[in-house]
Amino acid sequence: MAKQAKKNKRKIEDIRRLELIEAAYRIFMQSGLRGLTTTRICNEAGMSQGILTYYFKDKDEVLFEMVRLANRILMNDVVSRLRLATTGWERVVAVIEGNFPPQRFDRNTANAWVSFYAEAFHNERYARLQHLFYRRLRSNLMPVLKPYLEREKIDWFLLGFASMLDGLWLRRGHSDAEISVEDAQRLLTDFTKASLGPELVKKLAKTTCDLGQYC
Repeated sequence: MAKQAKKNKRKIEDIRRLELIEAAYRIFMQSGLRGLTTTRICNEAGMSQGILTYYFKDKDEVLFEMVRLANRILMNDVVSRLRLATTGWERVVAVIEGNFPPQRFDRNTANAWVSFYAEAFHNERYARLQHLFYRRLRSNLMPVLKPYLEREKIDWFLLGFASMLDGLWLRRGHSDAEISVEDAQRLLTDFTKASLGPELVKKLAKTTCDLGQYC
């Protein structure tokens, strides 16, 4: 009985923690990191004031878990597209399209991520999450390019790819001119084609991938 009660308590704690993380995520998408206060998170989760410090060490811990959740949601979109890719080029397109999900590429979301990138400069834990994102981006594209390009050329391409990806999200958040999902995807696709060259793009289009696997 005691063991079952302890298990149930643990389950309830896990549920409450997730509810607070999801509440923080909703606020983050609306107002960025600056809008995330302990009071606002508790109100959004429908919980009493101060409950956050019962389930988390401090506000920074729940914010860290919230950013992990936000990052995972974005990465899941990429993964679902990669599973459908059957050629090397389709895999590249899946990474491009997955990083500009139609349901999330809006001004509020863009500004939220901009606030995260700014904070990562001062917060080592956020910086680790940012580096994890770049490593995941690299691991998604490296297997496609490795058979055709030298390591240095791949590194140079990935630096430009990631920089343009970040820049388009930044522009979406701060530009008065609307940038649509289609615009962002097309711009990064054009950059990729120009950087890799038409011959390599043709080779990638003919390179068969096992479904859900690397090329």
